[in-house]
Amino acid sequence: MKNHNPWHSVDPDVDNCQVNALIEISNGSRAKYELDKDTGLLRLDRVLYSAVYYPANYGFIPRTYAKDDDPLDVLVLSQIAIQPLCIVRVKIIGMMEMIDQGKPDDKLIAVACYDKSVSHIEDIKGLPPIFDSELKQFFQEYKRLEQKDVKVEHFTGRAEALGTLKDALQRYSELYP
Repeated sequence: MKNHNPWHSVDPDVDNCQVNALIEISNGSRAKYELDKDTGLLRLDRVLYSAVYYPANYGFIPRTYAKDDDPLDVLVLSQIAIQPLCIVRVKIIGMMEMIDQGKPDDKLIAVACYDKSVSHIEDIKGLPPIFDSELKQFFQEYKRLEQKDVKVEHFTGRAEALGTLKDALQRYSELYP
């Protein structure tokens, strides 16, 4: 039977600022799952130390290749915890620029298109001011507890996020023609 790896087989279906995302980790989880690039299955990478948990649904955009040599990460805001390996239609609203172990590890920020509680948000500026602080705190704290160096550079709006998405789609198409 043919291996159907969702990284390669799911169409990102980019339409302006909307795109398909694949969820790896549900909002509120302490389990850090990662897509196994060879099998397309989720692998438990680790359980987060201390009382930290994912502040949003976390996943990636299919058929992308980011500067950290992985699919491009995305944080998906929704009022629900979305099941891992679920395809979700999202609207990109911004990005968190981050350096992890000396390498760029940017995270797109998006809202679930079919969740009326967040689908009206058009840009990261539409989020409560505390959101940036909570997201930054989560990534810095969970990496610090693992004795890893991470720096959240800053947050950007939709235009820069869409540029990063375009670059990651292009990088993927060059590596996997």
